[in-house]
Amino acid sequence: MSKCCSFLFRNGVISTSAETPSVVTLLETHPGAYTTTRTHNNGSQLLFWERHLRRLSNSVTILLQSNPRLMFKVPKATFPYFSMSTPSPLWDSLVQSLVNDSMKKVMPVVLTERKDEEELAITSLVTGNFYNVRDLEGLNEEHISRIFDVYVHVGGYVPKIFGNLVNGAHLAVAGCGREAANAKYSDWVRQRKLLEKLKSPSVDELLLSNDGDAILEGCLTNFFVVCCKEEKGDTDCFEIQTAPLSDGVLPGVIRQVIFDICSRNGFPLREVAPSWSKHKTWKEAFITNSLRVMQHVVTIQFPESMESLKDKTWNDVIWEKKMFEGTPGKITTLIQEEIMKFAEVEAYPVALFND
Repeated sequence: MSKCCSFLFRNGVISTSAETPSVVTLLETHPGAYTTTRTHNNGSQLLFWERHLRRLSNSVTILLQSNPRLMFKVPKATFPYFSMSTPSPLWDSLVQSLVNDSMKKVMPVVLTERKDEEELAITSLVTGNFYNVRDLEGLNEEHISRIFDVYVHVGGYVPKIFGNLVNGAHLAVAGCGREAANAKYSDWVRQRKLLEKLKSPSVDELLLSNDGDAILEGCLTNFFVVCCKEEKGDTDCFEIQTAPLSDGVLPGVIRQVIFDICSRNGFPLREVAPSWSKHKTWKEAFITNSLRVMQHVVTIQFPESMESLKDKTWNDVIWEKKMFEGTPGKITTLIQEEIMKFAEVEAYPVALFND
């Protein structure tokens, strides 16, 4: 992320700190649900903004229902007093409205300082502002706006060029799946940093597996493979695989876009966690999130056993390696092209925040 443009806002009010904290620092400091996206087309459009808003409000609801400690910075003894059995349909729209209201205050300020041709990375965090709330049922819009604080962090971002030989991803499987994986929440940053202690400088992203075979996702990304359905290796007889949400993976925005693309174009996609024991059938692999969009995979390293990862350094572990072509494969390239077409169709003009 570029340092030439960096801002933090709380409920639409800019931070007066001498130095803007990083996104990681923000997420380590406050519990809550968050989402990250970026601009494209020279800062004029937000990437899949409406999908991000829906996922963000859904994450808030999930955390309030299942794990309020991930939303509120309050003593654990307080949690049993929370009650939210069935969320009102109003919750989604109200949370989205709060975030959009903040963005309308944030973006005009940011755009006056934005450098020419600079893209922006935008993280929106909704965190609980606890003030003796004991019952979350039946709250109206005024109450909800008092319960939540909305932080928006904006920084300059330089997207990697898709297909560039040096921009391929190097991955390694080095941890178990996340808690409350169906929601995107800030506490995962702390858990992720513990996993990353093992990461070699040559590795771009760590993958997660609970059983030492089925690969769920990355710490920051969703993971896909393109494999041959036939033993003969016919490249025209392929299948795209990625772990299902029921296995405990984040419902990534780009992940769902790929599902929509495959459905529309008749591409064979199966929700099954790619199995390392079948990695010889993998012909291509890629990872996705809203900053990278899509990044082709060059290498994947897998430990001899997950047990060997405990209390060891990278060099102490015996690794198996899967290597792909240095440039993106045919299917990966085709899906990337379709994603960018979707991005144009669903473009959210940044100028709307100036209305």
